[in-house]
Amino acid sequence: MTASFSSKDVVASQRKFAAEGTCDDALADRTVSEARRLRLWAEFALVYIALPMAMRIAVFDYRVPLFYALPPVLLAFAVFLYFDRSFSLKKELGRLPDRATMISILGTFVAGSAVVAALVAVAMPERLFALAAERPGLWLKIMTLYPFTSVLAQEFAYRVFFFHRYGVLFGSAWSLILANALVFAFGHILFRNWIAVGGTFVVGLLLAWRYERTRSFWAVYVEHVLWGWLVFTIGLGVFFFTGVKNPAW
Repeated sequence: MTASFSSKDVVASQRKFAAEGTCDDALADRTVSEARRLRLWAEFALVYIALPMAMRIAVFDYRVPLFYALPPVLLAFAVFLYFDRSFSLKKELGRLPDRATMISILGTFVAGSAVVAALVAVAMPERLFALAAERPGLWLKIMTLYPFTSVLAQEFAYRVFFFHRYGVLFGSAWSLILANALVFAFGHILFRNWIAVGGTFVVGLLLAWRYERTRSFWAVYVEHVLWGWLVFTIGLGVFFFTGVKNPAW
């Protein structure tokens, strides 16, 4: 027996894995033909494999500070979404996390930060709170700039754009979440150490799961900021530096 799917089935499937800002009335016009899938997979590889490699070249071969390279990436994704009639930025930014979500975010962060602090204290005690203690001025600048120069770009690229554009490629929530975490981790290969890649894979699983559950940009934005602040405060920031000096620091 051959299975058949109605247009309603396709729309429901796409809505299930789409970003919150994906306009419902536009979903009916999106097809999942084999040709479209191939085009999207090719585009997916360009955005999430070729682009991180290009940024790696820009940072290490041309000495472009990472926090200078990320804002243009954010602008490019924002412009694409602005002209995409199947996406509503207003709708995306209008979905605020509810009380239960915020409690979950904070509870997960408190428990997770205790585990991370314990691991750093045991495995590398000399790094525990080192940046904040030894270079408080730099630490404060990172705490201030990181949410705007790094997290905004990453969450639009890896959650909002990923779900909106490529959610249709995945048949289950967990395959979508796993793929999202993998490309998020791959995007951090420019730091050239396994702690940065492994750590972002774990956090990427959490952020992808959170966005899949809530469809709230602000939920994953807040959660990402918290974990980033922890990294630079607890002593792991050294694994997230490229070695390319930022002139503003």
